[in-house]
Amino acid sequence: MSRIKDKFAELRKNREKALITFITAGDPDLDMTRELIPEMEKSGADIIELGVPFSDPMADGPTIQRASERALAAGTTLKAILAMVKSVRKVSQVPIILMGYYNPVYHYGIRKFAADAVDAGVDGVLLVDLPPEEALEFKAVTSAQGLEIIFLLTPTSDDKRIEKVARLAGGFVYYVSVTGVTGARKDVADSVLTAVEQIKKRIDLPVAVGFGIADPFQAAKVAGVADGVVVGSALVKLFEEFHGQELKKKVGSFIAELKAGIASR
Repeated sequence: MSRIKDKFAELRKNREKALITFITAGDPDLDMTRELIPEMEKSGADIIELGVPFSDPMADGPTIQRASERALAAGTTLKAILAMVKSVRKVSQVPIILMGYYNPVYHYGIRKFAADAVDAGVDGVLLVDLPPEEALEFKAVTSAQGLEIIFLLTPTSDDKRIEKVARLAGGFVYYVSVTGVTGARKDVADSVLTAVEQIKKRIDLPVAVGFGIADPFQAAKVAGVADGVVVGSALVKLFEEFHGQELKKKVGSFIAELKAGIASR
């Protein structure tokens, strides 16, 4: 089993739900990312998504766009991110997913990327602009290396898309709770919970919900139905307000609050 599957199995056994946290790798630099990963795990993050910065992040709202800009300005590359993950594996075995866009992976070379990612200790990859209909070659390469592909479902996903994701996805399925770009929202619509219940009847993998979850109350509401809760923009926003050791402290305390909220569902 992979680290992702092991984590969900452990959580199910303990009747818990996963807290999946997103930060942009290299924001403000890769040294801070390297320090934050063990801190996030210690604070309650069950799975960590690392955003791969890209110059045209079409699915991201302004908060994560600015994080990508900061990371790129600091010289962050996909190769450097993999080297950073490899160094993190000396101190942490938390499941790590790279989340981003197909272009950097394509230019890296999909076979080389899959091999290097697994060698570094990456557990999964989520490419927001690679739909399942176009992912067969990538799926074949990553599966051969043991790298999980996570796919997105949205409120507009039809039955055919759900069936394709059910066949191809690994690790878990990421349900996007809103149409549009990433970013914190004021509430989670009841329709999201209904949609997740329906998807879980058709897909055997865990279902995690993200986009727009901003506080422990919303996280608890989603965790009442979903197997995992993804928090990104609300966490990345801290990187605009705090720096250094204060940033680490704020990130850790916010993650602890989110985890406590999920536990209180």
